[in-house]
Amino acid sequence: MLETSARLLRLLSLLQARRDWTGPELAERLGVSTRTLRTDVERLRVLGYPVEARPGVAGGYRLGAGAALPPLLLDDDEAVAVAVGLGAAAGGSVAGIEETSVRALVKLEQVLPSRLRHRVKAMQAATVTVPGSGPTVDASVLTAIAAAIRASERLRFAYSGRDGAASLRTTEPHRLVAWGRRWYLVAWDNDREDWRTFRVDRISPRTPTGPRFVPRELADESVAEFVQRTVGMASWQYRARVLVHASADYVRGRMPIPIDAEIIDDNTCSVELGSDAPHQLALWLGLLDADFEVQDAPELADAVRRLGDRYHRAAGDGGR
Repeated sequence: MLETSARLLRLLSLLQARRDWTGPELAERLGVSTRTLRTDVERLRVLGYPVEARPGVAGGYRLGAGAALPPLLLDDDEAVAVAVGLGAAAGGSVAGIEETSVRALVKLEQVLPSRLRHRVKAMQAATVTVPGSGPTVDASVLTAIAAAIRASERLRFAYSGRDGAASLRTTEPHRLVAWGRRWYLVAWDNDREDWRTFRVDRISPRTPTGPRFVPRELADESVAEFVQRTVGMASWQYRARVLVHASADYVRGRMPIPIDAEIIDDNTCSVELGSDAPHQLALWLGLLDADFEVQDAPELADAVRRLGDRYHRAAGDGGR
């Protein structure tokens, strides 16, 4: 059996990891009796952690939001600073920590008292961030989705497709994926009875969330592989294949969007990529600073030609 102090930390970690637990589940995880569990819950309450208990067959325990921030974690100013920083990072301003920032923000907002939530929202409302490349995503949408994933609750949302058509989707959310300065939700679509990938910047969640579900697993590939495959097939309105006279690693590092690169040799690759318009794709290809050849994409070839003529005119006599 774990010592009491270590067991309390383990209990607190379990309560933060999932929204609802039954007493027998927690007791089994901790290796104690339900009577000892009740004693440990009361110890957490004495320390200031707002553990809610619901009696009955469907009852259990939940870590709620209390009147004060639990001690030994953060003071008010630190909590506000961390929440604002995590919100900025979750929005993509800090590359590489987006997913972990969302998970941490969900945990922090769960226990923030209302007066601190008001301070966080005031700070966010008064702050303007210059976005990077790609669409911006509201951190509150990310945290709402992440909370539904953590609680294994169905998520309903209005979704705007790539053609602009709106639809109402009911899903079992599985994972959030950050890729190429974009956020994607991988979820089981209950109406279509299949896995789908959704652009988060096109999602407007509906509340409340739906009933609990038993999480599914993707069959034969990782979540990252699934997103790469499905985004490559359906994310963009316009797609083209281009032969680039540079290495695949170089092209991936220079492009601001996800690409599918087939290696020809060390200095050549065939790239399939997309955008919402040929002109936008021509501009992105110009960022490569490498020679390229358009293959079987007359709209893109025309856009490149027009862009080249414009640059040539801009150069004036110096371009001759």
